[in-house]
Parts: sequence; C-alpha cells; structure tokens
Amino acid sequence: MGAGDWAVLMAAATAAGWVDAVVGGGGLILLPALFVVAPQLTPAAALATNKLTAICGTGAAVVTFARRIRLQWPVLAPAAVLAAVAAAAGAATVSRIDKDLFVPMVMVVLVAVAVFVTLRPQVGTTLVHEPPTARRTVLVVLTAAAVIGFYDGLLGPGTGTFLIITFATLLGTEFVRSAAMAKVINLGSNFGALVYFAAAGYVWWSLGLALAVCNIAGAVAGSRTALRRGAGFVRAVLLVVVLVMVVRLGWQQFG
Repeated sequence: MGAGDWAVLMAAATAAGWVDAVVGGGGLILLPALFVVAPQLTPAAALATNKLTAICGTGAAVVTFARRIRLQWPVLAPAAVLAAVAAAAGAATVSRIDKDLFVPMVMVVLVAVAVFVTLRPQVGTTLVHEPPTARRTVLVVLTAAAVIGFYDGLLGPGTGTFLIITFATLLGTEFVRSAAMAKVINLGSNFGALVYFAAAGYVWWSLGLALAVCNIAGAVAGSRTALRRGAGFVRAVLLVVVLVMVVRLGWQQFG
C-alpha cells in the first residue's frame, strides 16, 4: 500500500474510533475502507483485522469513561466475560448462518430503534425516578451481553448501538452512562471474536496494530466529547448512525 492508502485508512480508523466511542457503529467506517484500500483481504481477514483495531479503541474508551463515571464493575466484568464467550461462538457460527435472511432482520431492528428513539425523546436523556433493582440490572446486563455479544461475533454492525438502547430502555440509564456500560461489554465481545479469528489465522497484525493507534485517538476524543456534550448529543449522533447503518446494510444486501 502507498502513502495515500495509509492516509485513508488512518483517517478511517480515527473516525471509526470516535463514532464507536459515542454510539457504536465504527465498523461501518473502517470495514468499507479496508475493502476498498486493501482488496487483497478476504472478508474474514478484514473483519479480523478490524476487530484487532477496534478492541484497542474500545479499551481506551472504557478507561476514559471509567475515570468520570462510576460503573458497576461487579456486574459489568462478568458480563464482559460472557460477551467474549458469546462473540467467539458467534464468530465460529458465521459460516452456518444465511446472511441473506439475517441482514434484513437486523435492518428491521435498526429501523425500529430509530423510530423508538424519535418517538420517545425522554429515553436516554432523563433519569428514571426509581432506579432498577439489583436483580433487574444483573438480568438485563447479562442477557444483553450474551445475545448482543453473539451478534457481534456473527455480524457486528450496531453492537454498541443495540447495547446503548437496551440499557437506556430497560434500565433507564442516560445515554452517556449507557455508552460507558456498552463499551465494557463491547470490549469483551471484541476480545472473544478476536481470539477466534486469531486462532484461525485471519488477523493482519501489522496493519491492525498500526491502525489501532489512530482508533485509540479517535475513541478517547469521542468518549470525551460524549462526556462533555451530554445525552442529547449522544441521542442525535445515535439517530444519524442508525440511519447510516440501515442504508449501508441495505446497499450491501440489495444494491
């Protein structure tokens, strides 16, 4: 690859880190760039290399959020481990799933998310009057880690977004706190999928680690922006990213 190719990928990795830290969906930026700039990569290799890059940015976002937001580590840490196992299972199952049927279902869910957030502006922007019980919190977080973690290993786009919406809707947390919780779970799912891809020999380590530096910079900037601008800003970015994801998946599926 030439200098221009590296510049494109570095810019894409930075932007992906920013978007991923705020609402998830960074793979929609970096993956297409990898396919265009490095066409020699197989789809599995591109996904694997993207996971290597993303896990570094996600880790940086977790550290940045954790410094400002008090997180429930006794719940989130086991959930991240569960997400890792689920994502590895999803990655191992990817060849057995008919994506021609699966992708349209994901698109329907994303559209439903956009409609829900639009019609319920209070979700994620205001705190509930009565916080959820410890039992409800554990149940929601662990279930989300298992189900959405599996999806992350299987397909991936929108993982962080689905987690944020789940926590905001079912636990009543604001979007910024939901994003911080989502990053912890997403760190686990990225790790699980990466372990599987690495064991299968799909990861382009030198490229992934080089792009990881830019992804980390974008992730730190994105998490700081979310903390500074608040839930309303995260809500607006979430709606934009969801719509872009629907268009992108539709183009891949039917274009």
